[in-house]
Amino acid sequence: MKDLEKGITRNGIGYKETTWNILGQAYYPKAVCETTFAFETNSNPGDHVPVHVHPTQDEFILVQEGELDLKLDGVWTKARAGDIVRMPMGIPHGYFNKSDKPCRALFWVSPTGKLKDLFEELDEMTDVEQIVKISAAHDVDFLPPEANE
Repeated sequence: MKDLEKGITRNGIGYKETTWNILGQAYYPKAVCETTFAFETNSNPGDHVPVHVHPTQDEFILVQEGELDLKLDGVWTKARAGDIVRMPMGIPHGYFNKSDKPCRALFWVSPTGKLKDLFEELDEMTDVEQIVKISAAHDVDFLPPEANE
């Protein structure tokens, strides 16, 4: 992977016009380099990513539109447009759009690690058991379903 490339990734598209469909959510990569990976998500009501851990990456969310319910280190909280969520490596977290409106958010991780490769592999996959297995091989560890309660 190379250094960060200068330039602008336009609104509504991904870097190099890439879009991934991960369990029905649109993911748009915005910036990719060795030290940082940024991507936008568009989550409809009911969309979520279950509680998981990144053992080797810090993760951040900037909510751009709408709101997300987050389970962060076992505690429920809500992030609204303009809020930044900080999720240090090793801390369990998950996000859920429990509202009746779509949510658009910018996520980024540092360092990039294997997350971009994971998203490329998960694109269009629907088998949740296989997704969990592949995620673990890419340093994303999902917790048991009761962690989402």
